[in-house]
This record gives sequence, C-alpha cells and structure tokens, in this order.
Amino acid sequence: MTSKTSYLIGLIGSGIGGSLTPAMHEEEGRVLGLNYVYRRIDLQALKLEPSALPELLEAAERMGYDGLNITYPCKQSVIPLLDDLDPDARALGAVNTVVLKDGKRIGYNTDWSGFARAFQRALPDAPLDRVVQLGAGGAGAAVAHAALTMGARALTLFDSDEARASALAQELAARFPDREVTSGGDLRETLRAANGLIHATPTGMAKLPGLPLPAEYLHKDLWVAEIVYFPLETELLKAAKALGCKTVSGGGMAVCQAVDALRIFTGREPDAERMFAHFQRLLEA
Repeated sequence: MTSKTSYLIGLIGSGIGGSLTPAMHEEEGRVLGLNYVYRRIDLQALKLEPSALPELLEAAERMGYDGLNITYPCKQSVIPLLDDLDPDARALGAVNTVVLKDGKRIGYNTDWSGFARAFQRALPDAPLDRVVQLGAGGAGAAVAHAALTMGARALTLFDSDEARASALAQELAARFPDREVTSGGDLRETLRAANGLIHATPTGMAKLPGLPLPAEYLHKDLWVAEIVYFPLETELLKAAKALGCKTVSGGGMAVCQAVDALRIFTGREPDAERMFAHFQRLLEA
C-alpha cells in the first residue's frame, strides 16, 4: 500500500457540471483517511475545444495533479499524448483514467471493467446470445469489449459513423475470434432477434435529450443497458421499462469505473458497496 495520503485528481470532459464522480471520489477518499481533492475541468464551461487537451494535460502536471479521469469527447484523442498504456486501454483504443507520476502519463481504461461489474451485479442471469450495441466511440469500444468478455456470443454494432462501427467490429472480431461480431444492417430486424441492447452514445444525457432509436423497435424480451447516468432514468430506460424490459442504468457503471479508477490512483482498495450507497444518496439529494 502506498504511504502517500494527499491526492489532487481532475476530470476532463465537456458538459460535466452535473457529474457525480468528484463527490464519489472525495467521499471515499475521506473514509479511507486520505486528503483527496477532485476537480472538474469542463471544456464547455471553459469555452475550449478538445484540441486544448495537450495544454490541459501540461497544466495539470505543472499544478501537481496526481491523475485525471477523461470523459466524452476526449477518450480517444488523449492517447497520442500519453507515454504508455495498460494492456486493456491499448486493446480498446480508449482511455478514461490517466496517472501522472514521475514525469510520465500512463493511460488506463476502467469503463469496460466498470460496465461488466455493474451489469453482472444488476442482471447476473441475463441471456447474452445475441446483443445489439448502439455507439462505437470510446465508451462503446469499452462496453463492447465488456459484453464479449462476459460471454456475448454474437454482437452487432451500430453507429452514426458506419466506418467507425465497422472498424470496431473488425478489431473485436480479431480479439474474440470465437464470437460473431458484425456492424450495421437493419436495426429493427436485428433487435427483433436479440436478447439485449446496450446503449453507448451520448443521446439521452441532460444536454442531449431524446431517444437513440424509435421506441417501437424495443420489445419486452430485450434487456436494456444504459451508460448515460445523468439523468439516471433516460428516455430509453423509461420506454424499455414501460414494455416490461429488464434494465441496467448507467449509474452502476459510473460507480464501478470510479471504484477501479480510485484504486489505480491511490493503491487503496475502495469499498464498492459503500460507494454505491453514497451514489444513491447523491442522486436523492
């Protein structure tokens, strides 16, 4: 266990004013006996574009930050700015956690492990024969990897950028040669034969309200897993629940990726159930 007891951590992303991640980290750090400060670095509030990322990383190093969480829209563009990647982040081509230590920037991905842990906690017996995923960006790459790691036999990816979905499908097929990974096609027909739907686009966030697909494409035999957690009940989850679908909110992934990130930053072991309880209190407040 590290002897260090003070940490300065930041979150870089756009439109993150409502993120509960800082409060989760700070409270768990406090319980662990750490002086743990977590700050938002909001591109939207600062009127900056993702192209400012190199300057922000340099500034964080100069100001003594120990680490950064990285969220939309910077999870892929941050990679060329790093010195090294852990194997998961390298395989996924997406980073959401950066350790700044000894003049080095090391990238990790806790999105995939966070999604897997939250899904198995919420729907331990969900069928994974045929899964459809919307979104093939940084978060999409992570949760698709998680779905296949959990045992999905067939995964079909859809994205507004068809080339991006196709490229991710090819990468995943190479990584999981015993699975069927494809992209595109008729979304409604593909969903009709599917067990589950994973939503991994920003649609449904408070700043991007709405449904990522026509509600009539859903059916009662689907489980629906969401990665958006602000709001916790998105339009997609409301529509799915109305049909009787089993659902997983994005809150579980938010907590579990925070658990893994805090462990990486500090070397301490967070209490996942305690962090879940704190997250629920934050939502109720």
